[in-house]
This record gives sequence, C-alpha cells and structure tokens, in this order.
Amino acid sequence: MTAQTDPVPPDDPRPAPEAETGGRPAAGPDPQAETPPAPAAADGDPPAPTSRSRRRRVLRILKRTAVTLTALVLLAAGSLAGYAYWTVQRSLPQLSGGVKVPGLRGEARIVRDASGIPQIYADTAHDLFLAEGYAQAQDRFWQMDTQRHVTAGRLAEMFGPGEVQTDKVARTFGWYRVAEREVAMLSPQTRQYLRAFSDGVNAYLAEHQGAELSVEYPVLGFVSGDYRPEPWTPADSVSWLKTMAWNLNTGMIDQFQHAMLAARLPAGTADDLFPGYDYRRWSPIVPDRSPATTASARPPFAASPAPAAAPAAPSGGAGGAGGAGAAPALPAGAATALADSAAVRTVLASVLGPQGTGIGSNSWVVAGSRTTTGKPLLENDPHLTPSLPGVWYQVGLHCTRTGPECPYDVSGFTFAGMPGVVIGHNADIAWGFTDLGAADSDLFVEKVSGSRYAYQGKQLPLTVRREQIKVAGGRPVDLTVRSTRHGPLISDVLKSAGEVAGKGTEPGVPPPGARDGYAVAMQWTALDPAPTVNALFALDRAKDWKDFRAAAADFASPVQNMIYADTAGNIGYQTPGRIPVRKAGDGRHPVPGWTGSYDWTGYLPFDQLPTSLNPPEGYIVTANNAVVGPRYPHLIGSDWGTGYRSQRITELIRRAGKLDVAAMERITQDTWNGNAATLVPHLLRVKVGAQAASAQDLLRDWDFAQGADSAPAAYFNAVWRELLKEAFTDRLSKAGVKGYAYPDGGGRWFDVVRGLLDKPDSLWWTSATDPSVRGRDAMLRRAMERAAADLHKRLGDAPRKWRWGALHTLTPENPTLGTAGPAPLRWLLNADPVGVGGGTDAVEANGWDPQRGFEVIWVPSMRMVVDLADFERSRWINLTGASGHATADTYTDQIELWAKGGSLPWPYKAAAVDAAARDRLRLTS
Repeated sequence: MTAQTDPVPPDDPRPAPEAETGGRPAAGPDPQAETPPAPAAADGDPPAPTSRSRRRRVLRILKRTAVTLTALVLLAAGSLAGYAYWTVQRSLPQLSGGVKVPGLRGEARIVRDASGIPQIYADTAHDLFLAEGYAQAQDRFWQMDTQRHVTAGRLAEMFGPGEVQTDKVARTFGWYRVAEREVAMLSPQTRQYLRAFSDGVNAYLAEHQGAELSVEYPVLGFVSGDYRPEPWTPADSVSWLKTMAWNLNTGMIDQFQHAMLAARLPAGTADDLFPGYDYRRWSPIVPDRSPATTASARPPFAASPAPAAAPAAPSGGAGGAGGAGAAPALPAGAATALADSAAVRTVLASVLGPQGTGIGSNSWVVAGSRTTTGKPLLENDPHLTPSLPGVWYQVGLHCTRTGPECPYDVSGFTFAGMPGVVIGHNADIAWGFTDLGAADSDLFVEKVSGSRYAYQGKQLPLTVRREQIKVAGGRPVDLTVRSTRHGPLISDVLKSAGEVAGKGTEPGVPPPGARDGYAVAMQWTALDPAPTVNALFALDRAKDWKDFRAAAADFASPVQNMIYADTAGNIGYQTPGRIPVRKAGDGRHPVPGWTGSYDWTGYLPFDQLPTSLNPPEGYIVTANNAVVGPRYPHLIGSDWGTGYRSQRITELIRRAGKLDVAAMERITQDTWNGNAATLVPHLLRVKVGAQAASAQDLLRDWDFAQGADSAPAAYFNAVWRELLKEAFTDRLSKAGVKGYAYPDGGGRWFDVVRGLLDKPDSLWWTSATDPSVRGRDAMLRRAMERAAADLHKRLGDAPRKWRWGALHTLTPENPTLGTAGPAPLRWLLNADPVGVGGGTDAVEANGWDPQRGFEVIWVPSMRMVVDLADFERSRWINLTGASGHATADTYTDQIELWAKGGSLPWPYKAAAVDAAARDRLRLTS
C-alpha cells in the first residue's frame, strides 16, 4: 500500500506557505527594495520562474521524491516480509492427504490431533518405525540435526569457530565413537528398527532441503555457506543417550567440589557444606525390611564382567550413605589439572544447559488399594533444562494388529531422533524414569611424563588419538586426545592441539613447561559401550513384571530409578544400569590413578541391584532421594539428593485418601518450600530496619507455598539468595574457590544452613566483605534488609503487591539460533517469558540458580499421569509443543497450559485417536 499525496498545481490560488517566523505571517515585499524586473518571456517560452514558483517546484520535487522513496522502501520491506513469510511457510510439513515414502513395505498412517501429536499406525514393525522417522523429520529435523552434531563434536561445521571448544569436549569423551560401537552390539532386531527409523528420516530429507526442512537452514547458510544435512544413521539416534547421561552425571560435580573446597578452605570447614543424607528424616526408595544386615554378613559377589570376585562392599561406606572414608591424599600439583578439567562443564553447559543437583525428577506409583478405581496410577515428571522445542517428543506407535511380527501398541514420550517410546505405557504396563545419582564415574589424577603415565610402579604408554575438527568459515582445528587405562584425559581438552601433542617432539609428548606432571582422566560407565537401546524396545513391548525387569537388565547408562505398574494391579521399582565395583573409595573424591588402589573391578550384577514389588505401603516414591538404606551392603550412590521432595510427595499421598488422576495432578503442583519451614521462624525473631519490616511481615502466617502470585514467596526467595551470597559465595570467592563450587541453592544447601542455625558463632555467619556482620542473627538481618531493598527496586514499594512469578520467569529459547541468531530470528524462534511458581526442591520443581538470578533454569520437562484402570483417562503435557517449526500453531501451544499446571487428554485406543484427529496423512510406497 503506497502513500497518497496532493501536489500543488502551477496555478494554485492558495497562498504560498508561511515562512518560519515564529508563527507570524511573512512580511510582504519591501517597496524600498531595488528588485530588478523579471525579463520578458520570449514567444513560446514558459514564463521565467519567480522565487515563489521556484519554491513550489522544489516542494513538488521533494514530495514526489519522498513518495517514490517511501514506495521503494515499502516495496522492499514488503518483498522482504513476503520472502520471509514464503520461507517460513515452506518449512511447514504436509500433514494431510497422501505421500509416497520409499522403503515402506505396506501402508502407514500418521494421525495428528489439534496439538500436533502424532499417532502412527502400520501393519509391520518395520513400517511403524520408518513412519516414526518420517514424522519426526517432519516436525523436528533441525533439532535432530543439531543434537547429532553436539554428540559427534561437529557443531563447528554448522556454526563456525565459536563452537570449536564444545567440539573438543565431545570428541575427547568420544560420545559418537561409543555410540557407533554400541550399534554393533545391538540385537539384529533392534538394528533393523534403527535402520527403518533412519530410512524414514532420509526419505523426508530426499524430498526436502533448505527452508523446506526448517526456517533455520537459510539463515545457517550465511555462516556455513553450502551446508547440507547428511543422511541420518542409527548411531545418530543412539548417541543422544550420551548427552543425556552427561546432564544427569552429578557425581562428577560432587568430586570437583569436594576437591576444590577441601584444598581452599580451613581444615574441617568444607565438611559443613556436605551434610549427607539424613535417614532419620527421609525414607529411601527401597526400605530395608530385613533384620540388621551388614556388608560383612553378606557373601562376596562376582562383579560382572570382572575377571575375579570383588569385595563384598567398597571401603568408604555402603549404600551411598556418604561413607566414612576420608578423601585420598593428592599432591598439590594436581589442583591445576583438576581446575582444567572442571572447565569442561562450563563449555558443555553453553549448548546442553547447566548440570546441577536440582536437575533430577519426580515419579511415584500408587497401588489400587489407594485409588478410586482399585487399579494403579503412575506419575512421572523429569526435571531437565528447558529448551524450545522441548527435549521430549510425544508419540503413539500402534501395530494395526499386534502379534509376534508386530508387537507394539505403545504411547508416550521419546527424544527427538530416537525411535520407539522412552517413557509411557502400552496395553499392559506403564513405566517412568528419574535420575538415581549413582556413583558411576571417577576422576583419576594421573602422573604423566612425556608420552607415558605411571601405574603401579610402571610407565605405560598413553593411548593417543588424533582428530580434525572442520570449521565453517575457518580453518580446520587439530585435536589430540590422550587416554590412560582409566579413560580420556579431560584436563587436556581446552588446551591447544600443539600444547597437548607437542611441537618438535614425539607424538603425544607435551612441550617443556606445558604440564606440571599431572592430568585428570575420567572413567565413566557411559563411555563403556552397552546395548542400552535394546532395553527401550523391550520396554515398549513388555507385558508384565518379568518382561519389565528383563528389559531393565539391558539398560546400562545413565543409571536411573524405574517405576512400574500394570493392568493386573502390580506396582514395582527397579534400579537398572551399571554400578561400578571399586577396590576402594566411594565416588565422592578424585583419586590417585597411579596406585591402582581405586580401580574398578567390574559392575554390580543386576540381581544385586535394588528392586521392590508391591510394597506394603501401597506406593513407591522416587525424587532423587536415597535408593537404599545404610544397611544395604553395596555402594550404589555416594551423594544422594535430599529427601525434601520425596517426603512431601509421600505426605500428600498419605493425606489424600483415595486418589484419582486429578488428585495425582494436584500433587505435581505442590509448591511447598521445606527450606522456608525451617528458616522462617529464625527470620521472624530478628529485628530489622523499617524498610525491611513490612517485607518481614509477609512471612508471618505464610503457609510456605510458592505460587506465582505469592508475595511471601518472592521475599523469602530473595532473602535466600542474599543469604547464600553473604554467608557462602563471598567467602568461597575470597578463598579462591571457583564458581562451580558456589551454592546452587538446592536441597543440599537447605541442609547446610539448617545445620548451621544451631551454631550461631560459626565462621560461615561472618561476612567476608564486611566483618561488622558477625554471627547468625546479624547475617540473617543483613540478608533480609538487602532482599527488601532489592525487591523495592524491582517490584515497587508495596510489598503485598510483590509476586514471585514476576521474578521467577521461564523464557523457553531455541538453543541454537534463538540465542545467537539475528534479532528478528530470535524473536521468531523464542517464546515470551511466563511467570511460574514452585522452586528448587519443591515438588513443582521450577529450579533457579541464586548465582544467576531468579529465572528458571530447569523444569518438569513433561508431566504424565497414567490410569491403569482406563488409559483414556490418562493425561500428559509437554513443555512447549509437538512441532519444531516456529510458525506452526503447535510450536508453543502447550507452554501456557503447562505453566498453569494443566494437561491434555491422552487418547490411546483407535476410536479415541480418531475422535481427536485433526490431520491424517497416508504414507504409501
């Protein structure tokens, strides 16, 4: 649309525009002025222009020029907008009608509801998983493509030099190399399913490219030029499990923190910061129901696949109770290598999100004796880093006729790029996962000299591997990966290839002065190839408890808690995964590698892992709490999460009477803050200044709920943030402790402060920046006054109008171009902020990091409640939406409902799926 104008004609009788004379009329001609007469016009010539006519002509030219420029600008903008609209619309997939898909052996159907969630039907398992690959490529290929580049250490090929460090880390761990080895270990049937899924993805790639795949690809072209996605492979699917295992590996965090704090703080002071699991207050997942049992009373077991029998229990304590074993002595020179290793976490956090003890999950299952239907109910909500699109993909996979050749009738959540269903239910059973917090990794400090390392008095050769990282818009980067018998040297990762490999020396030898003689190797179960993917397909077709446990026996990493329910009325729990058996140590501290004293001798056999079927309580709760009690004879974990969430869930189950799906969902929305219940009475006893007094009053009669509209929750969490800074962060910083050991504000820190409340003169209650703040009450007063001042600035001068959700906001972001792309693309790819309730170690675990602010950094990434009496009453919700296309109406459509605690109907049987259908796509060969 162009602008309309009204140019002045040559004989316009209207007066000339007034001169700029402060609003007064312009003065007329001066009769005294000597103005020469205008020359006479020749016949046929236009009249000579006067000053007034020249001015009109200039105005006409300016107006016409302005019109022309405006039209050109609008035309260009319109063209750009039109091109952008055309580009983004091209990426939207065909969801209805028919399409030919090479590789199908028959016909398949993809039925999507109004939320875009696909339910897939086929006559054979091959066609079922091929169609799933096709559907995932339609909805999420950009996410799939970037994820496989993360695990393969090939992000720089897409995004340029800024991702070289990330690639170095992934290549050093060798995630993709491990995945390739795992594919070869899988059963022939599983490999066929992975191949079929890959064929489905590749069938979509064969017909779509660039903007037809996703709106991000045309933008990526400005960075990587001629980038074209490669065909999908089975290893691309398997490798994503490695990054999930990394995100859930909190044991490595604990080892770094133990080492750094012990090295930097006065003797014994660090112990205050690791209070251990309190079995007097919190129950384990699997209680010890047998008479008193000790490790020495149990016969030795054979670790699998150990060459010889292992000790009955590791020294350092059984059952993950923390153990009594002291940290092994390490030379002072090891600190530099440990610090180099710790930086690996920061690099990966930039693409995978933060690790932390708050990332965990909730799940619980209740028996029919506690439900309105007499059949079990099962809930699961894994806590992970938020992203857009979310990490989960909702899907149903249905053989049109189930039988030995096509045994799948399953629905639930999987990862983008992963075939099958990871969490969900089939016609007979339901299951869920939470993180266990197993002691499944160790940091070994190694003595390295040239191309060799010390081990039990000998000098062994380092294993050396060389790789080259391709870089879009830059030169390739060489990487040298060195390993010992304990694993890759992760302290090498962020050093230059020349620094690691050496220049002018033999391969693998660092140049003089580049090392102080120590390096850190990481041994981790996720780096030991295993056929875990076999377990996922076995779960999808399991019919009973026996099948469920058989599937769990194949699940190696990450070590998880698994809960179970079936239509026959049974509920159960199983620990799956590889648990190392150590000669010594408990997985809490870095250990010397050169002695051999802390080596792994194998893995705990599956039949020794914790399990429970139909416990007398009629429920099982897992929320990253201890799995077993202190009498359990084997080391499973060393630093459990706390029991705040598990105990609260247990209390709510016991209070609820007979539960139904709605009651289970209400439990997921509980925001009670167990830390506040401990700390608020102390805060109310402290006298504060006038500005803080009105804020302090908010805490009186507070029920410790943290709804988004809560003013007391806003103030308490601001106080908590200030208290952690004043009491701990400042002191740790002054002591030279790095940021990865700063308080994350989670349950462990709840108990740190709880333990110090009875020590009013502890060193931790003295400010490191202002010595006049000395003692518990002075520290609490400082925190309350500073928090009040902060919120007056942020939220205004009326404390009762403060709202927790105004501070505690979630902003789902696209983790690639949504954080680093041009502003219009970020606007397109990212969602608007939404205020939420809950908090770290609340049941509604919308976690935040006090070192960064109040913004949400991990969330219940999905929620589901399965009703084993009638699957059609089950409910589910994803964090974002089914689609990965920013202009699809199913890109962010679940966020608001998720934030309000709502959920979607979960159709399962064909009639329910058909009734909910919006789009139907028929696939033929």
